[in-house]
Amino acid sequence: MKKTILVIDDDDLLRNSLAKGLRSESFAVITAESAEIATEILTRISVDAIVLDRMMVGMDGLTFLKKMRASGNQTPIIMLTALSGSENAIAGLSGGADDYLAKPFQLKELVLRLKNIMRQFENKFSAGRNVLPKGLAFSDNEFYINEKLLGLSIAEKELLKKLTFPVGNIVPATPMVAKRMREKLLSVLQNIEIITVRGKGYKLVIK
Repeated sequence: MKKTILVIDDDDLLRNSLAKGLRSESFAVITAESAEIATEILTRISVDAIVLDRMMVGMDGLTFLKKMRASGNQTPIIMLTALSGSENAIAGLSGGADDYLAKPFQLKELVLRLKNIMRQFENKFSAGRNVLPKGLAFSDNEFYINEKLLGLSIAEKELLKKLTFPVGNIVPATPMVAKRMREKLLSVLQNIEIITVRGKGYKLVIK
């Protein structure tokens, strides 16, 4: 399955060039010309990594990055910038970026860095989950039950990630999202419970 990359840049030439180059490297690519458009896209689509320009008209990349992390979205992000100086790299990394790449750069370097941050995310997520319920697996940013893809919405998938990273987390969520995800899981897995923690959220418990 191809990894999906979201490229966010208000420079049409660079955005289209990056999309073309990444597609030639066998990635699926979605583009957004602003942070505002990217925010809307991410409510509908789950991606494996994001290439984010720092300097954009409207919401800048650093603000977008901080809002994403504050919402709990941990999708790997490489921030691009034409700004020089270590303080700019530090600001991006401190804001939650997984890597930082100064312009100009070679496509090959971007591809290697993308593969690296996606691999690190997979390893971190796997290590942080502790022990998943028997039959439930996570791979390529998707959940599977007994090797069959579990059909979750974006909101349901993000909730399940948080509940299993690590197992035992108490996670706030809207009752409707939690209800739908609970029904999908419990219809095929009998070794778990998703309990309500009054005033705090939800918690996954392995029986």
